[in-house]
Amino acid sequence: MAQKIAAFFQKDTYAALTGIKLLDVSEGHAKAMLEITENHLNSAGMVHGGVIFTLADFAFEVASNSYGTLALAINAQISFFKAVSAGVLYAEANEVSRHPKLASYSIDVTNETGDLIASFQGMVYRKKDLLKIE
Repeated sequence: MAQKIAAFFQKDTYAALTGIKLLDVSEGHAKAMLEITENHLNSAGMVHGGVIFTLADFAFEVASNSYGTLALAINAQISFFKAVSAGVLYAEANEVSRHPKLASYSIDVTNETGDLIASFQGMVYRKKDLLKIE
């Protein structure tokens, strides 16, 4: 199932446009990475907060949909701890709580040395619809 979920999320054109790559997926968990380029930098020369949010949101999306049923975000928040301007960023999503209708996730964004760059919290509404996995 994990391979089918991974293949499903390879179709996420926005993540692909941003340069995000999915590294790992299992039930309630996902890890993604992004190699920082100059296209990710804001006018101050730091990675744009929206890029970091997008990376965390992608890991959240994959983890929350990893059971094969559609889950849609109803709340998301992020706290930024450290600015970064080069290197690689990783987002690792872990399920905190899952119930029939709602589930919550914690996502840490780190750099290649393990420094915590941002912390993302998200909640999804779990629908009964199955993902269109081939």
